[in-house]
Amino acid sequence: MAVLRALGELSRVRIMRLLIKEELGVNEIAERLDISEYNVSKHLRILKEAGLLQMEKSGKQRLYRVDASLKAHLAANDNVLELDCCTFRFDKLPR
Repeated sequence: MAVLRALGELSRVRIMRLLIKEELGVNEIAERLDISEYNVSKHLRILKEAGLLQMEKSGKQRLYRVDASLKAHLAANDNVLELDCCTFRFDKLPR
């Protein structure tokens, strides 16, 4: 259920949409989505704890990307994530 809770917030869904396409840092995500860096960091922590993201340190910066197994699953299933209760279509997410 951690995945469902993590994806139950629009800002986190928007972050996932960005990170499916490319690896980004907090500053870049905040700028693209017009959200404070503080809030982006909170959302990234929740997504990471749910197992949806991976983080890599690059100098002082932390880069985030969609977990490799989730990315492979999405690629094999037309960008669809099936949960017990609902379906997330990552190709039709709100911007």
